[in-house]
Amino acid sequence: MPEEDDEKGDNRDEILAQAYAKTRKSLIARLDNWEDQRTWDEFYQTYWRLIYAVAVKAGLRSEEAFDCVQETILSIAKQSKKKLYDPEQGSFKTWLMNMTRWRINDQFRKRKKDTAMTGGEWEDDRKTAVIDRVEDPNGDMLSRLWDVEWKKNIADAALSRVKAQVSPKQYQIFHYYVIKQWDAKKVQDHLNVSMAQVYLAKHRVGSVLKRELAKLEDDAE
Repeated sequence: MPEEDDEKGDNRDEILAQAYAKTRKSLIARLDNWEDQRTWDEFYQTYWRLIYAVAVKAGLRSEEAFDCVQETILSIAKQSKKKLYDPEQGSFKTWLMNMTRWRINDQFRKRKKDTAMTGGEWEDDRKTAVIDRVEDPNGDMLSRLWDVEWKKNIADAALSRVKAQVSPKQYQIFHYYVIKQWDAKKVQDHLNVSMAQVYLAKHRVGSVLKRELAKLEDDAE
């Protein structure tokens, strides 16, 4: 039933939001001796969904994926202090993927070790195959996952930044008209706005969105 699906979706979103807040708070606490926490908080908000989504699709459980998010960002922060990332050696996008890959592998190894310590069997041969594919030097499986989720994440991150720069009403109009692709008349009637407001929101919010997308893509180079 549609209502039941919506309710389930809301519950998943609530659980995800709670886990996000807990992980973020823990991460910031572990960064308390470092400079510019605000920058790391922004970095976390920009990339956590990407790392989480790829980790889950690679075969991790939700709680393992959140551990992966935290450990990936902590590793990046430590490397950044040592200036180990060299733009001359490749793009930030690829570097972040590799950092994520290593932390995903760590979680699989930890799971396997914990299972062995309790005397249990490795529960699913398919999961062993997942880690083998993730550790593949060619990284084909993870690279494909990464490319798909990267595009989604960049769009979501840009929209999140846009919300902070435009009025709630203009964003709402843009959301219905451009993102949900409602007919302009339907948007006008639903939100009780003029047609001029619909087209103005499309132009203004669209311009901000393009700018934020360009910034995020430039950062990934």
